[in-house]
Amino acid sequence: MLGFIFGLNARLGRLHFFLATIALAVVMTAICFGIAMTALRTTSPSMIRPEDLTHNWAIIAAMVVFGLATLTLQSMRIRDIGWDPVCVIPAWIALMVVDHVVAGRYPAWAIGAEHQGTMLGGIVNLVLMLALTFWPGAEREGVYTNPFEPPARAVKKPSASDQRIARVSQGAARPTWS
Repeated sequence: MLGFIFGLNARLGRLHFFLATIALAVVMTAICFGIAMTALRTTSPSMIRPEDLTHNWAIIAAMVVFGLATLTLQSMRIRDIGWDPVCVIPAWIALMVVDHVVAGRYPAWAIGAEHQGTMLGGIVNLVLMLALTFWPGAEREGVYTNPFEPPARAVKKPSASDQRIARVSQGAARPTWS
């Protein structure tokens, strides 16, 4: 069930990913605007300090919602490309953590004093976002109708692990585990 909630088992085409990303940006802009208006309405602008805003529960909740929505959209698109989001997303996060540590340890390699990443990390992010936006989806039979359908290659041919299990249990290999 969590696979569908976080989009690990769903698929999302290029156009749907692009439009959903724009819609998410518009919604998050409206949410941030609402949070800022609430903060300005309750106190005067000269009394608002940045450290006070970091403890606001609405800001933290908005960050969590945005992070989960972004993770879900990217996972769905990665699944549509034919890659495994369970492998790609953690590798992407690990690379960004290593990039942040390297930029903190060697400030000369960082993009600038205000940035916490290197040029290599920026290029990797750019390439992965371009791949998510423009890479064609995996081959599928029929028309794109249901984003929750399994990849076509899993339906046509049993995987290596399915064949091993069938060989050990002396049964026939099933095309899917559904």
